Amino acid sequence: MSEAATLHRAITLRYFARVREDIGTGEETLEIPVDLATVADLARWLKGRGEGYERAFADENVVRAAVDRMHVKPSSSIAMAREIAFFPPMTGG
Repeated sequence: MSEAATLHRAITLRYFARVREDIGTGEETLEIPVDLATVADLARWLKGRGEGYERAFADENVVRAAVDRMHVKPSSSIAMAREIAFFPPMTGG
């Protein structure tokens, strides 16, 4: 295994609603740095990928996440995650 492969790992990211519109895709598989420990770390890293990501994650307290289909807090670990979904807060009545 190459050194580059050990510094990154593949993860599937899914985007919904406004987040999907800002980024321009509903799903992608990315090689993310292995030192990203939490959902918040990943969101900050994604903001650096371009204007759409920056818009989508401008307010980290607004975007919600699910790790392997379980709703989680921004401080939650992504160490063993295979899939992470991002979406705006749900509303309803």
